[in-house]
Amino acid sequence: MTGVTNRWRTPVLAVAGGTASGKSTLAEALSLHHHETIGLIHLDDFYVPAHDTVRGVRTVSASGSEVLDWNHPGSIDELAVVAAIEAAATSGRHRLVVVEGLFALTLPSVAGRATWRVYVDTPDDIRLARKILRKIDVQRQDPRLSLLNYLETGRERHAAHVAPSRALADLVVDGTADEFRMIAEVMMLIGPVLADPVLDASAFSETA
Repeated sequence: MTGVTNRWRTPVLAVAGGTASGKSTLAEALSLHHHETIGLIHLDDFYVPAHDTVRGVRTVSASGSEVLDWNHPGSIDELAVVAAIEAAATSGRHRLVVVEGLFALTLPSVAGRATWRVYVDTPDDIRLARKILRKIDVQRQDPRLSLLNYLETGRERHAAHVAPSRALADLVVDGTADEFRMIAEVMMLIGPVLADPVLDASAFSETA
């Protein structure tokens, strides 16, 4: 079965960027426009459980409580991510698998499986403003707490674990642009892959 899996493996697009850079907006817009042909994987779905005291990286929040460090790649269940990517890429159901998240280009096991790598680049002040607004709107969080967490750990974690992955990207897109412009740039990178027929590995024998 190995030969078939390798031959008909669906290409993978990895989309990374800082918190509130626009990477999820780009990935979800791509999926929305091609909902029948794209398999979408969010790295945010693969953090270890917050109550897990064995796995993951812990930090102290500005509130004084010990919490899972959401800004550290060590808090991602990497084995589960790899399994999800492999399952989607060999299922024969997609023309493209999109993996998006802070660490899509930071984790070697993810970036190494990517056919194309995209980094969504957005100025820090814009990212911070977007994040605070989101925290207020969705979680009703005190913006003071968000700012303190950013100053104490968020800014440092971004510089250490996310920003360097920009150098690995095949394409850097402007996260302040609208989704249509970002999609257009990505389509130039990946070429006609979304127009190609889906190749279903199950249709071929193990000796094909």
